Amino acid sequence: MSHDAMIGLKIAVLTVSDSRDEATDRSGQALVQRLEDAGHQLADKQIVIDDIYRIRAVLSQWIADPEVQVVLTTGGTGFTGRDSTPEAVSVLLDKRIEGFGELFRQLSWQEIGSSTVQSRCLGGMANRTVIFCLPGSTGACRTAWDGILAEQLDSRHKPCNFANLVIAERGQHDH
Repeated sequence: MSHDAMIGLKIAVLTVSDSRDEATDRSGQALVQRLEDAGHQLADKQIVIDDIYRIRAVLSQWIADPEVQVVLTTGGTGFTGRDSTPEAVSVLLDKRIEGFGELFRQLSWQEIGSSTVQSRCLGGMANRTVIFCLPGSTGACRTAWDGILAEQLDSRHKPCNFANLVIAERGQHDH
């Protein structure tokens, strides 16, 4: 599809935070701005407290919704306090995208050095929905989008990307 137009995806954004609201959710806002600037559509945006079951409830709704192709979460991936996004998400995944966390930490190393080992960001697929869990800092969200997600969610990126995988999978199953 290298000469075709990019196919915009329907992306939901979940901010996991005990303290942020729409006015102070800079990380969620940064992701929404980047996905819209790239030609994607915001399917939904929510903020939930850092609680495993509340996170799973929202994600389960989106995973079951054929209108949501990609989910981006921000927050709850560290080791402090109630950080529980990886625990909430991992059991919902059908397949893990092992290279996402590895590549994110490699890119993040350039910005924050060895502190990147405390990032438990992850990616995976559930019910043909791609899910990426990002740290809560705005800088980390920019790093993930600019360094990985912009290309991997672009249907024109070669040799492979998750956009075409989601589109092909949905096409096979949603007749």
